[in-house]
Amino acid sequence: MRHTFLRLLCCVVFVSSAVAQQTPTRSDHELFVQTCSSCHSEEIATQKHYSHDTWQGVVANMRSRGAQGTDADFARIVNYLTTLDTAPVKETSKATQEWKTYGGDLANHRYSPLDQINASNFNNLKVAWRFNTANLGSSPEYKFESTPLMVKGVVYTTAGSRRDVVALDAATGEMLWMYREDEGQRAKNAPRQLSGRGLAYWSDGQHNRILYVTPGYRLIALDATTGHRVSTFGRGGVVDLKEQDDQKIDPLGGDIGLHAAPLVAGDTIIIGAAHSVGLIPKSRNNTKGYVRGFDVRTGRRLWIFHTIPMKNEFGADTWQGDSASYTGNTGVWGQMSVDEKLGLAYLPVELPTGDAYGGYRPGNGLFGETLVAVDLKTGKRRWHYQLVHHGMWDYDIPCAPVLVDITVDGKPIKALAQPTKQSILFVLDRETGKPVWPIVEQAVPQGDVPGETYSPTQPIPTRPAAYGRNGFSNNDLINFTPQLHAEAMKLASRYQIGPVYTPPVVSKADGKLGTLILGFSLGGSNWPGGSYDPETHTFYVFSQALVGAAGLVPPDPNESDMRYVLGQAATGPEDTGRDLDIHKMPLVHPPYGEISAIDLDHGTILWQIAHGETPDEVRTNPLLKGINIPRTGRLGIIGVLTTKSLLIAGEAGTFTNTAGVKGALLRAYEKTSGKDAGAVAMPTGQTGSPMTYMWKGKQYLVVAVGGPGHPGELIAYSLPDEGAK
Repeated sequence: MRHTFLRLLCCVVFVSSAVAQQTPTRSDHELFVQTCSSCHSEEIATQKHYSHDTWQGVVANMRSRGAQGTDADFARIVNYLTTLDTAPVKETSKATQEWKTYGGDLANHRYSPLDQINASNFNNLKVAWRFNTANLGSSPEYKFESTPLMVKGVVYTTAGSRRDVVALDAATGEMLWMYREDEGQRAKNAPRQLSGRGLAYWSDGQHNRILYVTPGYRLIALDATTGHRVSTFGRGGVVDLKEQDDQKIDPLGGDIGLHAAPLVAGDTIIIGAAHSVGLIPKSRNNTKGYVRGFDVRTGRRLWIFHTIPMKNEFGADTWQGDSASYTGNTGVWGQMSVDEKLGLAYLPVELPTGDAYGGYRPGNGLFGETLVAVDLKTGKRRWHYQLVHHGMWDYDIPCAPVLVDITVDGKPIKALAQPTKQSILFVLDRETGKPVWPIVEQAVPQGDVPGETYSPTQPIPTRPAAYGRNGFSNNDLINFTPQLHAEAMKLASRYQIGPVYTPPVVSKADGKLGTLILGFSLGGSNWPGGSYDPETHTFYVFSQALVGAAGLVPPDPNESDMRYVLGQAATGPEDTGRDLDIHKMPLVHPPYGEISAIDLDHGTILWQIAHGETPDEVRTNPLLKGINIPRTGRLGIIGVLTTKSLLIAGEAGTFTNTAGVKGALLRAYEKTSGKDAGAVAMPTGQTGSPMTYMWKGKQYLVVAVGGPGHPGELIAYSLPDEGAK
């Protein structure tokens, strides 16, 4: 069942064509007033600054609802509405700068050359409009992760707990149309629900489409102007992604879906796959996360890439026994990148089934935790580079590689930079997959979990250095006071610690409870990825110092057929798990969240700053009374945006300000130094990645926010009219 709603921005015309023909000498203005004033005042319609295509779609929708008049009359009205401004804006003018893809471009730079908003006026930003998603779906969504698009004066986003698609006026946030797909039980059973992270836009100059993936794993094509399904795409506008996948998938209950936005390059749509969180899998058998390309015009499948190779395919020999036949996952649940000139798509592949235990999949298991370059037209592998061998740390490659053109030792290189959960940046030649700087296969600690196998080495880049903390040592522990440090030492002594890639242990009440890891399942860096300044060749990325414990326990055999899953042994009858904190403060010392700037011409870290206000639990803790603690940064999953002069990122979560009000800040930094350049208030923390656009000569900065008690919403900031000149 589907519903499309279009806000009435133009009147329903009730004058007959006969009447219209009696006044051939009417001006365009008179024609507009006479045919539309019966429903709307002239002022309401003329205040809308839409493109020709958008007005054409609005009027076409009105005609489909019964409006009468000649084609010539409606063409004149559309042209009149489009040209109402004294200085009409063309897409190529300086007054317009769009954001057409999730990452800003297919290279995922998350960069804009706009500079109307800069260090001199950032603090003057005001809320231009807000779009609340609370009523979209049967219940509110609080973790709204979308990065919206802006094309031709219209902002597009997925939103709400049913993953509706909405089109908004770029200047006012007013809803133009909404599309809703009610998938019933299929959506309720889906492993990846809620609004997802966005959608894709495609145009050939004549047809304009929005493409997105539903919670129930269906690809839908909508007319970008009206929000109606494109009937010539798939079956009535829909491609069932549980079909044509070279495996049998239960249409109602198969463990496969997607949060990420589709990627459109040329006339090809690339779709990845996601699954249930794999730390406590129900079975060693699971759906495989193959990647596919589809024709954007027809929905026809063009190619498929088997992320777990079939027999006789490249990489099949990296799977021992018959493990490739039953192991699943290895999807691409993050965003992807494309170099259209090279004809390559870059796929960041996740872990195979069993995020913390790989005993049922011996071998290095390509293409798990591997960056794969495939031919955009055929899906054939061109090169690959495995970032983790036989993983057991939930080190999925979480985000798109950022495509960068850099100069190393005087030589231009078409490269890519891949952030990771372990806060290691892999920089590779994107034409060949070879490292730009040496990557060493370094010996790593081995484990003794029954049935598990271990890779003796893991790839460690020589440049750049890790941009965040990983592994764990006693030097990472909280150190505000000797007492707090001693308590942290006592807690940490119950766990195994070691450098990055120290393996999990079987959790024992009278032994080690697990392995402490900085940058475990949630990173380090995660799905927002990084941002790149193509002018300075500087890469920016957020990372967090979140501590996790990798302990293994046998599951209830009624709930899983795995030998071990993530868990912790009970140390007493009331033990339901151990919090890794000290007096409600993080176990480790600050910074808890930081942004790094990395020079990609030299592979060096230029600067690092704590990002985010000090948490209330630290700032107001009575044990720290009288101690001056600099800004600590905050834990979270944060995306950053780079503009001509600024680096922009919001805070995760909230803090209490000096007036006793909880909120968060959208911060700007001087991108060359990391110094504070300004901050504006947000009602709650950033949950999506910020984007920016210019429309009608005004720059807007848009970010998705949400949190406990605050349903997700988009907030658009801009300068007051006098400051936007």
